[in-house]
Amino acid sequence: MSNCCIFAGQGAQVPGMGKDFAEADPEVMALFDKANAVLGFDLKKICFEGPAEELTKSNVCQPAIFVTSYAAYLTLQKKKPTEFACAAGLSLGEWGALCAAGVLDFDSTLKVLEARGRYMQEACEATPSGMIAIVGASADQLKALCEATGCTVANINSAAQQVLSGSKEAIAAAAEKAKELGIKRAIPLATAGAFHSPFMQPAREKLAAVLETITFNPPKFPVLSNVTGEPHSNDPAVIKATMLEQVTGTTNWAKDVETAKAMGATTFVEFGPGKVLSGLVKKIDPALTATNVADLASLEATVAAL
Repeated sequence: MSNCCIFAGQGAQVPGMGKDFAEADPEVMALFDKANAVLGFDLKKICFEGPAEELTKSNVCQPAIFVTSYAAYLTLQKKKPTEFACAAGLSLGEWGALCAAGVLDFDSTLKVLEARGRYMQEACEATPSGMIAIVGASADQLKALCEATGCTVANINSAAQQVLSGSKEAIAAAAEKAKELGIKRAIPLATAGAFHSPFMQPAREKLAAVLETITFNPPKFPVLSNVTGEPHSNDPAVIKATMLEQVTGTTNWAKDVETAKAMGATTFVEFGPGKVLSGLVKKIDPALTATNVADLASLEATVAAL
């Protein structure tokens, strides 16, 4: 029996996140203060107080979720030191997993995520685009939907749930076409644009220049890649290239979970606001144990489960 740590992705943000961890531990409060100094704006205040619309901006949201998730990870390790056989995260959460595994340090992760969020937001604003969640589609139905509309698969969350990216017109067409194909549900999402698709190519190119300035190390324990669904290479240059590919490529969360399971993971601990990933783990395989650390109450429940 072994544990896998997983880190929350964009969309999980909520005003007030991280506040009780920081108020309970001066070391965590110092982490938020350090984030303010590195970023040059008051991330702590936005995390603790909102407003929600400020927290939703990609260049704020991505570092905010990372700092909160990392605070949750540190808090668990102080309360109950836990060994993790592997780590994973969804989209921006994969950067949290890489940081936990020592691939890059806290300050560097913050800088990367602020830039990543900013460049992704710019790409969204440059070309109107969006995303749509598809529930209960077969592989053939999904393929037919993409071929008919020009949408691409952005996220494979589980066998029953995928998310497509495309232009505003393509997303509207997908909602209609899904009905024709007899797909159970198609829900347009309130995202800034078409993440994990060719629409993010400008963001990928700008982020490449930032990553050139950041030192990467081999992981201390395996981190699963959203792009390949397999553990990242030990070669820092390959990790950088794969993380750039993640900006425009499909994130395959379902495969990450299956790979972790094949590596012996039976318990998944989600760090950060919400419990989207731990919920998906249970959908992928109800036999797995999934718990989360989002605040002091869920920390206590996780400590009891471990």
